[in-house]
Amino acid sequence: MATADVQTNGHVKSSKYGDNMVNGLLHKEQKPSAPAGKNTDKDEIQLVLQSFRLLIADLCQQFNMGHPGSAIGMAALGVALWKYGMKYAPHTPTWFNRDRFLLSNGHACLFQYANHYLANYKSMTWEQLLSYHSERPDSLCPGHPEIEHEGVELTTGPLGQGIANAVGLAIATKNLAATYNRPGFDVVNNHTWCIVGDACLQEGLGCEAFSYAGHLKLTNLTVLYDNNQISCDGSVDLTNTEDVNMKMEACGWEVLDVMDGVNDVEAIVAALEKGRDTSRTKPLFVNIRSIIGVGSAVAGKAVSHGAPLGTQNIADMKKAYGWDTEKKFYLPDQVKDFYKDIPARGEKWVSQWHELVNKYKQAHPDLAAEFQARVEGRIPSDWAKSIPPSFPTEDTPTRKANNYVMKEAFGDIKAFMVGTADLTPSVNMTWKNYEIFNPPDLKPTSGSVGSYKGRYIHYGIREHVMGAIANGLAAYNPGTFIPITSSFFMFYLYAAPAVRMGALQRLPVIHVATHDSIGGGEDGPTHQPVELAALYRAMPNMHYIRPADSEEVAGAWEVSVNYKQGPSMISVSRQTLPQTGITSREGLKKGAYVAKEVQDADVTLIGVGAEFHFAVKLAEKLGIKARVVSFPSYALFREQSKEYQRSVLRRNEGIPSVVIEPYVSLGWERYADAGFNMRSFGHSLPGKYIYDYFGFNIDSMKRKTETFVSDWKNGSIGRGEYTELIDGSAH
Repeated sequence: MATADVQTNGHVKSSKYGDNMVNGLLHKEQKPSAPAGKNTDKDEIQLVLQSFRLLIADLCQQFNMGHPGSAIGMAALGVALWKYGMKYAPHTPTWFNRDRFLLSNGHACLFQYANHYLANYKSMTWEQLLSYHSERPDSLCPGHPEIEHEGVELTTGPLGQGIANAVGLAIATKNLAATYNRPGFDVVNNHTWCIVGDACLQEGLGCEAFSYAGHLKLTNLTVLYDNNQISCDGSVDLTNTEDVNMKMEACGWEVLDVMDGVNDVEAIVAALEKGRDTSRTKPLFVNIRSIIGVGSAVAGKAVSHGAPLGTQNIADMKKAYGWDTEKKFYLPDQVKDFYKDIPARGEKWVSQWHELVNKYKQAHPDLAAEFQARVEGRIPSDWAKSIPPSFPTEDTPTRKANNYVMKEAFGDIKAFMVGTADLTPSVNMTWKNYEIFNPPDLKPTSGSVGSYKGRYIHYGIREHVMGAIANGLAAYNPGTFIPITSSFFMFYLYAAPAVRMGALQRLPVIHVATHDSIGGGEDGPTHQPVELAALYRAMPNMHYIRPADSEEVAGAWEVSVNYKQGPSMISVSRQTLPQTGITSREGLKKGAYVAKEVQDADVTLIGVGAEFHFAVKLAEKLGIKARVVSFPSYALFREQSKEYQRSVLRRNEGIPSVVIEPYVSLGWERYADAGFNMRSFGHSLPGKYIYDYFGFNIDSMKRKTETFVSDWKNGSIGRGEYTELIDGSAH
């Protein structure tokens, strides 16, 4: 364990309460102080802690719902962070250079809401705090912290997401500081604080996040571990007996202990001071021993985690503290006074930062203009001019088309933060002279030396944390970063929980999923995602786009970069695809469009993504008249008018539609009457054989399409009955 002047025998020491307690927590010109005219002493701290615990207990009891235990046990962490440790401005909650705080153990959300109220966030009124678990739909106190509420950086709930998001926030600060800070002008120097519980340390995502943050040497990240050794099923040693401190040290973290996390605010503050120490070379992990539900009859027990404590139990707590047992939701004036200086202190920091930025503009005008654009989330409005007007006509994998389309924009626009889960040669997302995001002192055995200015992130084989870190980058400040992740489509099943969290929060992250087809071939069914598109097509706020060729890839990127209401996924092929010459980037932006029209058509053939060219070839072979539609995106098509949708599909005119896509058919019932789809997993066959094996050959599809249309016309197939045209016998 690291040795420091704040540590003795593995325990954090603290100085005397009062002004000495906070000296040096922030830069000297920005240190907070005790309330005017008062000395912060242990009695006052105890009053604050008791008030906080009882408030939490009463709030959960009010509607007989909630998670009181962890919030009560973490009271001292709240005082240390909001009163002394963090640099923030509750009356300007979106201040660009604020410290970021994440509650990874989001079930303890009431801990955050109560601290927001005490710190005087304007939106967290007393009435709002009392709305926790009420019937009010406008409550600002949801069951887990949610990003749209003032003072909440990201939505947390699924355990491990928060610490991974925090890594993304810390990466954002490191990159901006390396790019824009100049001597005497630290325009970006904020810190990221994250509280985790026992469960975040067990989730695989949490382990990925800790490992990667240690590798990156994110010295601007401090994790406070609320170590109460309780989970839902009981004590943590029921399932987990590892040495957490040794594990964190092995992952590249500096570790400190606080043995009395229940009452020793001083010790926690001293640990926060260590977090701000700019001489550190590792992220900081503070192991804080606490007691869940402390002071109650169920202290230290799992039952205190997710259920109210009970009226008699709460009354006994108040009696033990010497409080009036009849008073509920009581906050003494002395407690309110303890926090009242926080807004003014925050506004002073905001003012000082703006003054610094103004001086920066005078000293470095060109760089400052670029920085201001990043602060405002602006990229050039004409950025898409860098996309070529045309592409090579030879057969091309759409994964390769990504590079044709975006390499100039990636190189020119610093907002793009591109990453991959160990698949750089496969995803084709690099640009000329790209630089890797890595500690500048890291000298890898193989590969380039990077820096914190780098905008290409090697995530390693960590798909889940890649998605969650990208969410943190996107949430840092609207538009400052446009995060891009990339991997095989199948491995976005590993990343799916993080992608879903991004969609839930409407975070504009772009995910590039390659090898999206059975045409990937010999890698076999483990790498052939026949069912995964159904998930992403169903996901709210998600633009899942499956382009057919280079021209449609261009449209997909234009749509995705400009989409600000959620993530996008561009789904591309490993195998080469024909450039049919009839596709349209403008058509793609509408989700589906007519690629070949026939006014008196017998059937509409819908081609999708890597298999669009099958529809083109089939239309030429059929003995009946066929129109061809390209249909790369459900989500974009749903945004179009009913009139446009009808003009594309023409089902309202009695023309049946047949879709060709070797994915499961789920979802196509809405837009088609029949389809050539998968009814099993894939197979390990080279790409040139696998389509024939599953019945996707032109002669077979010709016979089945003509038979279907005949049966449709004579009425032997009912309207609204989706017909699977591949029977599965070959499977």
